[in-house]
Amino acid sequence: MSVRSTAEVIHRFNRAFTDRQAALLADLIAEDCVMESVQPAPRGERVVGRQACTEWWTALVEDHTSQFTPQEVIVAGDRATIVWTYRFGDGPDQWVQGVNIMRVTDGRIVEALGFSKTGGEVPLAAESDDA
Repeated sequence: MSVRSTAEVIHRFNRAFTDRQAALLADLIAEDCVMESVQPAPRGERVVGRQACTEWWTALVEDHTSQFTPQEVIVAGDRATIVWTYRFGDGPDQWVQGVNIMRVTDGRIVEALGFSKTGGEVPLAAESDDA
């Protein structure tokens, strides 16, 4: 059996979310996978291991009150960057934009780091008292 390329793995990973087919995650996650979620700020939840990562992503895929939409995917070697939007309600402000930085080894995801725009106010450096 040939090893899937980074592009193939990430395409299948994204399809799991867009097509709401958690079964597509099967065999994509490495035993030692580490995933860092976008929440809670500032570091995000850290999830370790194939089973835990698969369960976390499966819950997101199966949550029909939300929608993950990849906007752009850039693959470079064993790395992939996924720019996405995540809608968590019907309101005009009930969505967030973010990015996942993924690493694939031997045809499986070994690292997934999530980052997103914050929903709250974050003071810029020029606005701080120290400026």
